[in-house]
Amino acid sequence: MTEPFATASPGGDPSSPETRPPVPQPPEIRRARTADVRGIRALVAPLAERRVLVAKEAVTYFESLQEFRVADAGGRIVGCGALHVMWEDLAEIRTLAVAPDQLGTGLGGRILETLVEEARALGVQRLFCLTFETRFFARHGFEAIEGQAVTPEVYAELLRSYDEGVAEFLDLERVKPNTLGNTRMLRTL
Repeated sequence: MTEPFATASPGGDPSSPETRPPVPQPPEIRRARTADVRGIRALVAPLAERRVLVAKEAVTYFESLQEFRVADAGGRIVGCGALHVMWEDLAEIRTLAVAPDQLGTGLGGRILETLVEEARALGVQRLFCLTFETRFFARHGFEAIEGQAVTPEVYAELLRSYDEGVAEFLDLERVKPNTLGNTRMLRTL
């Protein structure tokens, strides 16, 4: 039996299965597991250093693990994103990140659309994000917004949340350093 990727003899057919390199499989997008937290943190760390994403403690990732989807390339986490439900009809896309060697491959869009489908399944009608990557999110149906995306009554309820991401969504003064330069964007499903 021939090995699938054996080296061909001189003069062999370069298009034969024996001489073609293996086609890399696209990363699998799946629910995050506890063992993925180290990989998620490693992916996010350089972006947090550049203040593109907010740095979080390890415990925060474990507490919100069920919100995360990861892109797994043979055991290496090469992408991640989270869907955080904020209200009856509203959720936020959080911590969307892709490894540098995966930029431009469409992986970020695949992760985002996985989260969008998850939002639809939950009954969410609007998705919010706070981002520097406005062109990416605009390509996926998000539009920049000004002001609040919720009624004053819902705003008052959300003020009771201890979640820093909700504070960023509400544009509270105490989180301004985390949100400077970001654009508030919304997508209606």
